Amino acid sequence: MRMSHIYQPVMLIELLSNKGQSTVRNIAKAILSEDESQIEYYEHITKNMVGRVLTKNRGITEKDKNNYSLIGFDELNQKEIEDLKNACVSKIDEYLEKRSDAWSHRKKSSGYISGTIKYEVLKRASFRCELCGISADEKGLEVDHIVPRNKGGSDDTSNLQSLCYSCNSMKRDRDDTDFREMANSYDVRKKGCLFCEIDKERVIKSNELCYAITDGFPVTEQHTLIIPHRHVPDYLELYQPEINAVNKMIQEIKNDILEKDKDVTGFNIGMNCGEDAGQTIPHCHIHLIPRRKGDMEDPKGGVRGVIPDKQKY
Repeated sequence: MRMSHIYQPVMLIELLSNKGQSTVRNIAKAILSEDESQIEYYEHITKNMVGRVLTKNRGITEKDKNNYSLIGFDELNQKEIEDLKNACVSKIDEYLEKRSDAWSHRKKSSGYISGTIKYEVLKRASFRCELCGISADEKGLEVDHIVPRNKGGSDDTSNLQSLCYSCNSMKRDRDDTDFREMANSYDVRKKGCLFCEIDKERVIKSNELCYAITDGFPVTEQHTLIIPHRHVPDYLELYQPEINAVNKMIQEIKNDILEKDKDVTGFNIGMNCGEDAGQTIPHCHIHLIPRRKGDMEDPKGGVRGVIPDKQKY
């Protein structure tokens, strides 16, 4: 389910809570308050920007794990608290007024990228980070210059890419790597490949980067294959986002199997990488094989049984 699936009920709740009427801005605020990807984004801002400045640079706040506290708060009376809050509100109003005056004549050289251009870039990237592949539903996305402006890069869409805030903060403005080809490669399919042209009716679960089917020749009941959408030879060639995706899928399928079949007491997880390792279909697939007590006389050694004489030790 995508974050956009909750937009309509959130808007209706906002209208129902305000005698049937609400402004666009208030509806937008209501949606924002439910958007976990944006909340996570501002948690990142809090910890790495404003919280760091107030704590380390100014010594106004203290941090204990995920909690901040205002130093000296217990010594303030109510009037002092209200005065400080009003001073903060005045500072916000002062900024918003200056921002409003300057908005109409901001230049590209100032670093401003219009919302229209941002939308074009994010849409081109299918609203995913072009480095790690994460969706905008899971993490806030930013539009980044491939060649940084301080190295002569332009604001043309050809020099812009979509990155999640984590990848963008690690990249900063020192790197001019173009990650768009990595994102494009997620769509690579090979004609005639069984797993690239899988019958959609066989798919039992899917996400952006991988899907799952039941094995056509199961070792045990509910033997499942987890397969990346991208045509890639084996597990060792997966990008990190694909590894994250298949690992998540393995957990989901495991939980589904355990919920349906209480006799399952273990699992074998494995992948064949290369012909000499037994791989017969040259498209990465991970086997998730449920195990049940007594399904073989002596299971000791597990996956070591790929070389029978080495299974027991």
